[in-house]
Amino acid sequence: MTIPLAATVAGAVLIILQATLMGLVTLHRIRKPDGPDAADDPVLQRKIRRHGNLAENAALFIVVLALAEMTVVPDDIVRIIAVIFVAGRILHAIALSTAAGSQDALTAGTFPIFRAIGALCTFGSFMALGFYLLTGIF
Repeated sequence: MTIPLAATVAGAVLIILQATLMGLVTLHRIRKPDGPDAADDPVLQRKIRRHGNLAENAALFIVVLALAEMTVVPDDIVRIIAVIFVAGRILHAIALSTAAGSQDALTAGTFPIFRAIGALCTFGSFMALGFYLLTGIF
């Protein structure tokens, strides 16, 4: 069996990003004089959302990327999908660092664009892996 190197590298980058985002939530809570409650703190809420959003997507992606790399998906395609996903997650995390990028309403500017690109990269990566795996094994 081949070691899934692209999944390993992508997983390493994503776990460092995850730990960084987790650390930023923790530091914010430590520095907050009112305690760790996020109910009245929109900045803390954004940091928690940013951390949680990555957690929701990265774990499943890495597992499926490793499966793809060990089975039917060509190595170059696996690497391209991994780069797109990681870049998208980084852009998404940057966007959710700002009020403009994390608002539900559509606003103009760089950060909402980063958020949209990040979400599109995530969606596209998921779909590409799913279709490659399904079409490759049947």
